[in-house]
Amino acid sequence: MKSQYDLSNYPLWTALVTPFDANNQVDYDTLHSLVNEQAQANNGILLLGSTGEGLALSSAEHKCIVETVCNMQLDVPIMVAVGGMNLQDQSEWVAFCNSQPIHALLLGSPLYTKPGVVGQTQWFDTLLSATDLPCMLYNVPGRSGVSITPQVLKNLAHHTNLWALKEASGDIGVFEAFRKANPTLAIFSGDDGLMPYFAQAGAAGLVSVAANAWPKQTAEFVRRSLAGTFPNLFTTWTDAVNSLFSVANPIPVKVLMHVQGKLSTPNLRPPLTHLELPCTQAIDRANTTILSWN
Repeated sequence: MKSQYDLSNYPLWTALVTPFDANNQVDYDTLHSLVNEQAQANNGILLLGSTGEGLALSSAEHKCIVETVCNMQLDVPIMVAVGGMNLQDQSEWVAFCNSQPIHALLLGSPLYTKPGVVGQTQWFDTLLSATDLPCMLYNVPGRSGVSITPQVLKNLAHHTNLWALKEASGDIGVFEAFRKANPTLAIFSGDDGLMPYFAQAGAAGLVSVAANAWPKQTAEFVRRSLAGTFPNLFTTWTDAVNSLFSVANPIPVKVLMHVQGKLSTPNLRPPLTHLELPCTQAIDRANTTILSWN
């Protein structure tokens, strides 16, 4: 099933958190509220990524979350993450996603195993061949343990559904190398604070953590970054955004959303815990700054 949306009209994708209740089960009522808030801001929605704690959820929870959000019949596109290290399992997950009214997939690098160019090419080639949906590859060496190389993008260029790349290495040089390797690929920043710099280098948009807490403000931030006419954006946003990464993501953003009243609990699935962030002064200050920004 091909996407019914022109994905170029969605420069901001929110890597949605997964809300949990007091018993650490998925809070589907809150999930509805969070999804509706993103849709009202006209942000694309990414489910089950690292910010959504996808690897800490069961297969049954994965399916229920996707089905729940799809049944809401939103007016914005839905992207679903594909991540792990077992190719057969991920291929089966792609098959399930193909059966749902979603609009794109995020294909993560295989975790922990550190494959080289050949192994990465085979991994992505298999997953891209298993779907007609537009696919965004995800370069996040800090989590996967290995970087996607420009050669891998060249090797995969024949896939017409290879739509985009989420670049989260934090290195503008890597971003530029990817652009040269596949000039038609839409490259999204995977780092909120670096969006103004990536925009100057030709980024198509942002896959955001911050948009969970500040959906409308982050959408405006992306718009201004892409317009390139607001030179002080980086200074304005960097301190606020950095507060969301003082400890492992998504701990700070979930704590902040609990403070904001968007989440009934700040709970995360082990081994992550909100107890890693006992002081909320920095995120409180960031929240005040961003909410008064525009």
